[in-house]
Amino acid sequence: MLTAADCFDTIPFMETFLTDTPTKISSLQKNLEKIIKGKPQIIKQAITALIARGHLLIEDIPGVGKTTLAHGLARSINCTFQRIQFTSDLLPSDIIGVTIYNQERHGFEFKPGPIFANIILADEINRTTPKTQSSLLEAMNDRQVSVDKITHPLPEPFMVIATQNSLEYVGTYPLPESQLDRFMMRIRIGYPEAAAEKEILLSSSTELQPQRLNPVLSTEEVIYLQTLVDKIKVDDDLVEYILTIADATRKSSMLRLGASPRGAMMLYRAAQAFALVEGRAYCVPDDIKRLSISVLSHRVVAMQGMEEETDVEGIIQEIVDGIEVPL
Repeated sequence: MLTAADCFDTIPFMETFLTDTPTKISSLQKNLEKIIKGKPQIIKQAITALIARGHLLIEDIPGVGKTTLAHGLARSINCTFQRIQFTSDLLPSDIIGVTIYNQERHGFEFKPGPIFANIILADEINRTTPKTQSSLLEAMNDRQVSVDKITHPLPEPFMVIATQNSLEYVGTYPLPESQLDRFMMRIRIGYPEAAAEKEILLSSSTELQPQRLNPVLSTEEVIYLQTLVDKIKVDDDLVEYILTIADATRKSSMLRLGASPRGAMMLYRAAQAFALVEGRAYCVPDDIKRLSISVLSHRVVAMQGMEEETDVEGIIQEIVDGIEVPL
């Protein structure tokens, strides 16, 4: 297994890594903890998705802080931010933009939509039609949009944070597998513990609002962190560990659809980013184990009769627990 000493000898950016990176990530986490109480691991996973250049799906019951977490992450960065409330009458042009005729210039010009921002909050994404949902596919996969045969690049960094209610299905359009596969991670916030919930109740009406947060990172610093993720070392044994987990999902008798190669790639990069969040320049097996459910559970499909998300997460956990951890 790779050790810290190996990384210190082989990574030229280590001196900068040791001084700057923990401070930057810690400031972002502490900023979010001002409005998200008692959920440090959830905050770490959200930061992991951000610096891994991934997109994040937050799925949970109403009232646990899905939108607050998404909005707070955007407010913590000095970047452009757009919140799109997804409804059944939303059109693709309402997201991407539209080409109109300019009478003064006697020509057509493109009017960009809200997708042209660094962080997009797609609130209740499953309440809009599949046609509108699909308008996000090119943006999430290629970080660009095409309108009238013209390609428009999106700003960097670019991240889509989507929320949806996992229990209410009336008037919703479930995300297809192709759309779910574009999200690096799916997380659930869950109920707070008693002490954290008491702190929430005793807070003032404005204290937990995302609007009160000030930016603690610039877009340049986020891009810097994203480039550091590429330098995080992953030992060959851990690469084989990831591939073994992915292959086991494809061979499982409880799953009719296993993790795709993109799923394995996302788990690899998420593990790199999580190691960076934890203050390490190398991955350890626990990084992969802790992220397997968040990265893989929405990419697999259970056999008929086991469609509940909790069943899928339990299957992934069982698969991971049954694979020997590299030493």
